[in-house]
Amino acid sequence: MTEPNSAGIPIVISTWPFGLPANQAAWTVLGPGGHALDAIETGIMFCEDDPAVDSVGWGGLPDSSGEVTLDASIMDHTGRCGAVACLHRVRNAIRVARLVMEKTPHVMLAGEAATDFAFKNHLHQVNLLSPQAGKAFDEWRPTHCDEGHDTIGMLAIDAAGRLAGGCSTSGLRFKRPGRVGDSPIIGSGLYVLPGVGAAAATGHGEEVMKVCGSFAITDHMRRGLEPREAIAQVLKEILRRHDGHADTDVSFIALRADGVYAGMTLRPKTLFKYAVITPTDERLINAGSLTP
Repeated sequence: MTEPNSAGIPIVISTWPFGLPANQAAWTVLGPGGHALDAIETGIMFCEDDPAVDSVGWGGLPDSSGEVTLDASIMDHTGRCGAVACLHRVRNAIRVARLVMEKTPHVMLAGEAATDFAFKNHLHQVNLLSPQAGKAFDEWRPTHCDEGHDTIGMLAIDAAGRLAGGCSTSGLRFKRPGRVGDSPIIGSGLYVLPGVGAAAATGHGEEVMKVCGSFAITDHMRRGLEPREAIAQVLKEILRRHDGHADTDVSFIALRADGVYAGMTLRPKTLFKYAVITPTDERLINAGSLTP
């Protein structure tokens, strides 16, 4: 069901169990009365810096050539947004996405141009392939088994009622070089609709892109649907496109401007959890599934 936020705002919600410590980092900014956008950057950077998270930032698993590339997007309460795709040798993709938003007239930079932009803005060059990720790549290479992936999506409302959201990932593990999923695409992996709400996606990015998933959820909320129903409508569209047999991993979180939130996944065998923190509550929630 849609979760009421009886504690009001501020609030941070994020995808997956690794969202719990990321939320706590965001709260160090948001709790004392900080800006939602700063909280999003701080929280996601905490996840990007954690080598134990093998799908985000440093620690992210590489593509099939052995190189780690990162995608990220960020968006604020006015609709400003920035994104990076196929970022190399820079740990904090979410920071680069914010720099694109604030220092250029563009929305997205990609590849070496994005990496050069990061260096020119004083971000350090690093080796993104952590020892754990390198070991996983060496074990995968002889088998070429398909692998899944996760993304950190984070949404927040600060004490002033300002919405913000961010998304960061190393993408599909052992992906084809050059592959970009939904995470850096505004309206797919992330969308903030000023005065209405925000949504973020995790899972199979190609399916999210085909339905402009996060934008569609916020637009359903604009039309009056509760956050959970808004997510359900988008998941139903993905299911319809597969004739009711979508064997794919897609999940969303949504946050309405009044602090009401929800999470849902497409299929029951995907145990999707999302993390929430408010002034009086901190917990990990098992999201419901669209399909029985």
